[in-house]
Amino acid sequence: MTSNLPRITRPKATPIDPHHYPDLVAAGSLAAALALAADAQGLDLGPVLSDDADPLRTAGVTSTLPDREPCWIFIGSESRWFNINGSFQGVQLLSGSTSDLKELARAAAGWRNGARLRTIQKVAPFIEVTELAEAHERGPAEAVTVQWRLLLMDLRQEAHRVSLARQTLALAEVASAEPRLRQLYPFTSHWSLHFTTCTGFPYSWDVPFVDPLRDGRYRVSGPSRGTVIGEADTAEHAIALVTDALRADCGPAVAGTINDLCGQQLG
Repeated sequence: MTSNLPRITRPKATPIDPHHYPDLVAAGSLAAALALAADAQGLDLGPVLSDDADPLRTAGVTSTLPDREPCWIFIGSESRWFNINGSFQGVQLLSGSTSDLKELARAAAGWRNGARLRTIQKVAPFIEVTELAEAHERGPAEAVTVQWRLLLMDLRQEAHRVSLARQTLALAEVASAEPRLRQLYPFTSHWSLHFTTCTGFPYSWDVPFVDPLRDGRYRVSGPSRGTVIGEADTAEHAIALVTDALRADCGPAVAGTINDLCGQQLG
């Protein structure tokens, strides 16, 4: 066991009802109980990470794959449940909740050993596998393709009730037909349409973005938020301003985060 934890986001600490977790109390920590559940099934989790300041609430399992971050497990306070999540190249792929510690150990072992999401789900059915997560597993090009389709679908649903969503949808439809933008990873933030050259978070900020304005027009800014490129009356004009400002070597989007891209440039 080790307490060498990275900075992780924990649920708000509330008292734990020991009646929900007699196995954790008996073992002395969530990490120890998880290791015992793995041992009982012949699974190897490696050194299970634990937090000495709150050993019953948090545990982590490292992966043998270099780009997979440790999966982290948190427990519920009001009822018995274990929540697990794991990220790969800046994208949360592994997620789910269960009350079964043995099932949880199987999921953590699959993540550690490099199993794909559907393989993990077969031995731990509580694991949620989304279309986008599977696309990220297949590579950045697949992730970009699926993200575009899902983004357009979501905007079409919102466009019926939110005027800014209708404007953002118009932008996304024009941008998706532009080959230089279609190869980038799109996302929205407060109805602004953004494009990133990496598929993991934190995203890059090296591509201009577009804000829909309440008067029906658009403002194109970037790469930094404080730099305004211009305003446009139509979605077509706004997207043209974006493409005109692209670097010649922009795209296609690659796997990883902006930190990975900066590291590659420094290397």
